[in-house]
Amino acid sequence: MLTCSKIFLLAFAFFFFTDTEGRVHAKSRSKHLDIVSHVSLPPATAPPQPPASPSYYKNSPSPSPIQSIARVYNVLSFGAVGDGLTDDTRAFKMAWDTACLQNESAILLAPDDYSFMIQPTIFTGPCKTTLAFQIDGTIMPPDGPEAWPSKMNNRQWLVFYKIKGMSMQGGGVIDGRGEKWWNLPCKPHKGANGTALPGPCDSPVAIRFFVSSDLTLQGLRVKNIPRFHFRFDNCQNVIVQMLSIKSPAQSPNTDGIHIENTNNVQIHNSVVSNGDDCVSIGAGCHNVDIKNITCGPSHGISIGSLGIRNSRACVSNITVTDSVIKYSNNDMAGGYGSVSKITFHNIHMETVRNPIIIDQYYCLTRNCTNQTSSVYISDILYTNIKGTYDVRSPPLHLACSDSVPCTDLKLSEIELLPAQGQFMANPFCWNAYGNLTIPPVSCLLGGIPQFLPQNNIDQCQNNLY
Repeated sequence: MLTCSKIFLLAFAFFFFTDTEGRVHAKSRSKHLDIVSHVSLPPATAPPQPPASPSYYKNSPSPSPIQSIARVYNVLSFGAVGDGLTDDTRAFKMAWDTACLQNESAILLAPDDYSFMIQPTIFTGPCKTTLAFQIDGTIMPPDGPEAWPSKMNNRQWLVFYKIKGMSMQGGGVIDGRGEKWWNLPCKPHKGANGTALPGPCDSPVAIRFFVSSDLTLQGLRVKNIPRFHFRFDNCQNVIVQMLSIKSPAQSPNTDGIHIENTNNVQIHNSVVSNGDDCVSIGAGCHNVDIKNITCGPSHGISIGSLGIRNSRACVSNITVTDSVIKYSNNDMAGGYGSVSKITFHNIHMETVRNPIIIDQYYCLTRNCTNQTSSVYISDILYTNIKGTYDVRSPPLHLACSDSVPCTDLKLSEIELLPAQGQFMANPFCWNAYGNLTIPPVSCLLGGIPQFLPQNNIDQCQNNLY
């Protein structure tokens, strides 16, 4: 018979900061067109079994009918050398600018058997037509902080800005060469007891899409990235599928896919192993579907951080299904807004620490306090969650704000056992209201709280229209 100590789920975490942040191919060669690259200004900073082995990463995705008749712009024809040492940035920029100006569909090709070193660069749109960035070889940034251009932004490598209708695909590799960045003294694992030491700490996000729409990423292998592997800011209509993302478990802040103020997203059929969240969902995200993901070792799948600097955080309609979370652990208070209509269904857990966690007291500093205003969390569903949890932490941790309770939490068909030993840890709840829990969770409050922050909900609903 199941007991309340079996209700958990780390892969899915909500984090809120009290003082800072919080978290709940065709191949051909085009004629060389020696044009001057118009480099633009940078944007403002703004299931029980794992999915099939990633054999589908070995070959490039089949080109669509449109791409089959698209003109190919091979970076070798624009002067790229591809020896892994020569700076091939100018060739990539000229190939991009040429393809972007065409009236017919175009493919920018980085061919196989070559390794291309590219400096931090911004590829700007909008283009006149749809464009495919086909990576069949290897692309890489400069090798570490010392090799990074001193006058260039060291917080991002390749930025795609104001793009509409683009795919990034291929059977090649994006190699972030991240080891020298991870070893900076400021990184958390370099000081005593996991503390950080003084010194410069910025590291580049590998691939960032900013103010873009109708994007597809598929079939790529991505490894050893200094910081986030992929980041989407203010984007619409994004499809991510068949990716292999791999960085060491101790690589700091290497989120696999991070989305912020981005809507209508599909993340499917991918394998992520890294040193931070497999997928992290920030404020302003709606209509996100995550399916058939193998995640771990990692920090799981997180919604947050939210509520940074008392800001509004609105997140809704997030679904995570048919996925595997393994050997994962994790690291929300302040701010206002709401998180609602979140579903986690049919998830297999393997030795996961803090499997199910909502934390509105999450804090990165020593001076955080419980805020009087917090993000309102409601309508959260966990169903068919099975596997094992790491006994160092309780399987269920629902720490909701003193001032704004969590409501309408539903848990069903939860079967999680300790990965070691027979002791079943008790769940923890604070100001958390729910119903329809199977098995029952004794610490969960029933009914409806006397106070509900309707203003938080109205502000987020108004933000959608």
